[in-house]
Amino acid sequence: MSTPNLPLNSQPSAITWHETRPNEFETKSAPFLCVPPRRTRPMRIAVVGNHLPRQCGIATFTTDLCDAIAAEYAASELMVVAVNDAQSSYAYPMRVRFAITQEELSSYQRAAEFLNSAGVSVVCLQHEYGIFGGKSGSHVLRLLQHLEMPVVTTLHTVLREPDLDQRLVMEEIAALSERLVVMSKHSTRFLRDVFKVPGEKIDLISHGIPDLPFVEPDVYKKLFSAEGKTVLLTFGLLSPNKGFENVIQALPRILSRHSDVVYIIAGATHPQVRLREGDRYRIQLQALARKLAVEQNVVFHNRFFTPQEMASLVSAADIYITPYSHEAQAVSGTLAFAMGAGKAIISTPYWHATELLDDGRGRLVPFEDPGAIAAAAIDLLENRADRQAMRERAYLYGRDMVWSKVARSYMRAFGNATVDRIQTVRHGFSVQAVEQNTASRLVSI
Repeated sequence: MSTPNLPLNSQPSAITWHETRPNEFETKSAPFLCVPPRRTRPMRIAVVGNHLPRQCGIATFTTDLCDAIAAEYAASELMVVAVNDAQSSYAYPMRVRFAITQEELSSYQRAAEFLNSAGVSVVCLQHEYGIFGGKSGSHVLRLLQHLEMPVVTTLHTVLREPDLDQRLVMEEIAALSERLVVMSKHSTRFLRDVFKVPGEKIDLISHGIPDLPFVEPDVYKKLFSAEGKTVLLTFGLLSPNKGFENVIQALPRILSRHSDVVYIIAGATHPQVRLREGDRYRIQLQALARKLAVEQNVVFHNRFFTPQEMASLVSAADIYITPYSHEAQAVSGTLAFAMGAGKAIISTPYWHATELLDDGRGRLVPFEDPGAIAAAAIDLLENRADRQAMRERAYLYGRDMVWSKVARSYMRAFGNATVDRIQTVRHGFSVQAVEQNTASRLVSI
């Protein structure tokens, strides 16, 4: 059953400021995030999006972002409004204070009322079309229309060729947000050229990564029963557009030169894919491995990995591979993670990969080309010096993407959004006008 559309752990009216300790945010049950007393009231931040233990990339991102902000800015107060998918409920941590039912439009308005009553300084919305209800996720507009504080929206997907509904939703999100955060130069360009968003409203902030040490893979291989093996790795939620079959098809040629290679595919089937078609894609991959007589060299870890487990898993890899099948991949958190660990990387040339792997930080191969994957893997395995140089370039580039630095960039965006809101009000901006415009343009959505 769905989680009720009520604040979790506390009602809005229970949130109070102590007169004697103005920086302690309390509820009737327990402190929300306690900090030492100080003279000025800290920023109170609310993040709207999926959150662990829900299993999806947005949930992992939201959780990591909140952890990073809390670690870097103990004087700031942080809470989450989580979006529940249909027929699901989750054992959320204390920071999750309200749950939205994805397909229930009225719950978005109740979430806005909750946030307004909680004295939130700024809302950070995590946007992906598929996680909100309505046509192209249009239900989220009801939330944005009723918020009384500045909004910073992180765009996990920016389409170059949106359909009409997608275009209308994105244009209204842009109108109702003070700042828009993107994670790639491609996304910045599409916002400007396709959606006509002014460049000064856009903040380019990298996808965050953990601050991992630069280590040799053999140190971690025993954790995954891969001692003495050369490990090729792909991880993430499984879905048919990931192109893992192309790596399996490349294995016979790779194994003809390097018989100790094992290809690890780590991750559960994406929950939404599992609802539609079960574990069919994994079964197809297993059948392909048997057909090519490489089943002993393909290892499936069919579960969702925590960030801590992912760190160990990625550290065990000699080569990381993202063989995605389509160009229109605006962001890949797994690719960013692999770069942060200093991995040698082979990837197809989707948008995010072409940026991150530029200047020799990885090897790009054509889409749907097992032969090219095999050639690139063999070349890297037989040229250790080149492989190590690639690893070092990737690792050094990733130092600017660690979560602590990303958290600071977000806090700057929050501050700028607050200033933008003040300036907008001074110039007589009418929120009601935006709401009326939204209603008229989305009448058919």
